[in-house]
Amino acid sequence: MAMKVGDSKAGPMAEINVTPMADIMIVLLIIFMVVTPLLQKGVDVTLPPATNTKERKDNDNSIVVAIRKDSSTYFGSKRVDNLSELTSLVKQKLEDVPEDQKILFLKADNELEYGEVMKVMDLCREAGIEEVALIAEKKVEG
Repeated sequence: MAMKVGDSKAGPMAEINVTPMADIMIVLLIIFMVVTPLLQKGVDVTLPPATNTKERKDNDNSIVVAIRKDSSTYFGSKRVDNLSELTSLVKQKLEDVPEDQKILFLKADNELEYGEVMKVMDLCREAGIEEVALIAEKKVEG
């Protein structure tokens, strides 16, 4: 608590010093600005650029499959060594998902061959997926 000095009314001040609070808020803002872009769900994949993309929010029930350029496949963040195992994982996840949200979000690396993507899409359709959303990086025009 601050004290008034040199005045006939010496005693505690009733004013709040907000400078330390402002310093802490600025530091927290900087920390959140740096950390937020680093928070990414799933596997890091170099996505292909696309101009006509549509934003879709994913939730905890979203089914996300990622394929890296070395053809390693991931269900969420879990690596799937055998592609036949992917079908059973998708079937299990479909049991927990409501009927209107049975969408597969597919993240495929930019340098991956088209045939590898189609192979994974076929396996997911065998599991019961009817709608596949391909995830792409929004192309910045300018």
